[in-house]
Formats: sequence, structure tokens, C-alpha cells
Amino acid sequence: FSDTGTKPPESGIFGFMINISALLGVITMCIRYLLIEKQNESSHFVTSSCNMFSLCIGLMGCIGMGIVATFQELSVPSVHDIGALVAFGSGVVYITLQSIISYKSCPQWNTYFVCHIRMAISVISCIAFIPMIVFASQISMTKIDWTPGEKDYTYHFVSAICEWTVAFGFIFFFLTFIRDFQ
Repeated sequence: FSDTGTKPPESGIFGFMINISALLGVITMCIRYLLIEKQNESSHFVTSSCNMFSLCIGLMGCIGMGIVATFQELSVPSVHDIGALVAFGSGVVYITLQSIISYKSCPQWNTYFVCHIRMAISVISCIAFIPMIVFASQISMTKIDWTPGEKDYTYHFVSAICEWTVAFGFIFFFLTFIRDFQ
């Protein structure tokens, strides 16, 4: 994932787009938080502290995205990796908490179909997150242009597939909010 934005000029575009995505994530999470607070006034389906905790976890993920965008993989690998861990780890926790909150709001505020979709995305993202971390931690060198057969290529390849799976999981999860925000 981060390989996309390591070399100029792509690195500037990648960093800018990641920061824009983080900002849009913050806006979406704040709207979701406020929506749940408003719905909760009449239904009392979730504690306000749980909703706030979910928001804080989500915002941490957006900060992690900002770190990933600011500290490129080849320039400052340890800071970049910490940012990625925070972004992906917090993101997975956020979408899982939001899936649980969605189930608690059924059937008044959500359909079970939407809840099942959200939970499926959360489970797939959680499952992909684990090998992403395991395989990434096995990579002994930081480089960009990998070729099959190289040392650690398989670790890099599997980790990258899992990273993209989690990233697209977040995108699809946020798309499930469209109906809620209408």
C-alpha cells in the first residue's frame, strides 16, 4: 500500500490524498457519532461512553493515516510503520465497534441486512489485519521494487494483499453509512 507513495512525484500525491482521506474519515466519524447520539436520545440502545470511545478510536486511526502520509516508508520506516499500525489497528476496532452499535440499533435505526454487511466487512478486515501484521513483521528489509524469488518477497506480497483488503474494507464499510446519513 505504502509502496504507491514512496517515490516523487507519486509520493506527494499519495500523501495529499491520504491526508484528504483522513480528513473525510474524521468528518464521517463525527457525523456518525452525532447521529448515534441523536438516535440514542429516544431509543437508549448504546451508552454515550461507548459511542464516544468508538469515535476516539476512529480518530486515532485518522491520526495514524496522517503519520503514514507524512513519514514515507523509505525515509522514516519505524515512524511510518507505527502510523500504519495505529491506522489499521484503530480502524479495525472502529468498524467492529460500529458494527456492534448497528446491531444494537436494530430494527429501529438499521436493517439487519445492513448490520450483517457491516459485520461481514469487519470480520474480513479483522482476519486480514492479523496476517498483515504477522507477515510484515517477517520482512527483514525496507525496499520498493520487489521481484518474485527475492528474500522476503512472499512475506511482502501476502502482507500487501492483506493491507489492501483491510483498506478496501474501510472504504466499503464507510459506504454503508450512506443510507444512515440521508
